[in-house]
Amino acid sequence: MLNFIYWPISWVLKFWHEVLGFILPKDSGISWILAIVLLTCTVRLLLLKPMVNQMRSTRKMQEMQPRMQEIREKYKGDQQKIAEETQKLYREMGTNPLASCIVPLVQMPIFIGLLHVLRSFNRTGDGGGVGLGFTVEQNRNTANYAFPPSDVQSFLDADFLGVPLSAYMSMPEEMFAAFGNADLTRANIIAVCAPLVVLCAAFTHFNARIMINRQAARKAAGKTAKPQGEMAAMMESQMGMMNKMMLWFFPIMILATGVIWHIGLLFYMLTNNVWTFFQTRFLNNKMDAEEAAEEARKVEMKRTTAPAPGARKVDRRTKKQRKQGN
Repeated sequence: MLNFIYWPISWVLKFWHEVLGFILPKDSGISWILAIVLLTCTVRLLLLKPMVNQMRSTRKMQEMQPRMQEIREKYKGDQQKIAEETQKLYREMGTNPLASCIVPLVQMPIFIGLLHVLRSFNRTGDGGGVGLGFTVEQNRNTANYAFPPSDVQSFLDADFLGVPLSAYMSMPEEMFAAFGNADLTRANIIAVCAPLVVLCAAFTHFNARIMINRQAARKAAGKTAKPQGEMAAMMESQMGMMNKMMLWFFPIMILATGVIWHIGLLFYMLTNNVWTFFQTRFLNNKMDAEEAAEEARKVEMKRTTAPAPGARKVDRRTKKQRKQGN
């Protein structure tokens, strides 16, 4: 059903793995890990422009809040009129509320697709409904989307600190046989996966804190419009709830579900979070520079359009209008 996601992801991952094969041992764990890292970077580079648009849209939406509140109060009870006037305001400000949804809407299917592709390297067993019941031999000789059987065998044999890349903490033991590693134990898997899960959760928390601290700094500097009236308390409450979810709920969810993320996917998640950490700092500086330039333009326009000190005011009325005014 989701083949339109699985195939492109597998081809991009295969491309980077082939490229890295020219400079690294193709069957090594580091080659596969770097291919996953480069896949992540490819996705984030493609999403950079939408992310910039999202941040600009968010800033404009904050500036619009007082005017949106005026519309709600002026046309209270008339939802159709509120919707019409709100759309007019969006067009006037040159923004779209859906712009903030593009990045997460694109990232979610990529995450799900990569999870499926990486898990499909090991289709042995049927414990917990994870495997497809393949025998070890059948699994090693069956293609996985863009990857031929030789790549399937390469990925199954690749490891990080002695643990196969498609291993995860809650993996059924019957699936261990696919790796041909007689020394593999669940303790080994946990020892490698658990620190990666903690790092993913920590960076999720740090990224949320950067955003929340920026909100607080802009609010303290008076750069964020403060809505007044009965809607203000509700909006502040909703914002506080969202901030708490980003700070604590999402990292806790990563810790709680970390038992199902295999090493390959954990490197995707970690790369994604580290990218976000540095990208947020870069884009915040970019947005601040744009905002400062915009404020400077406004000041300059006021300066150039204001009358010169001591200049005589010109009466542009006609002779007849002046006589009538007198």
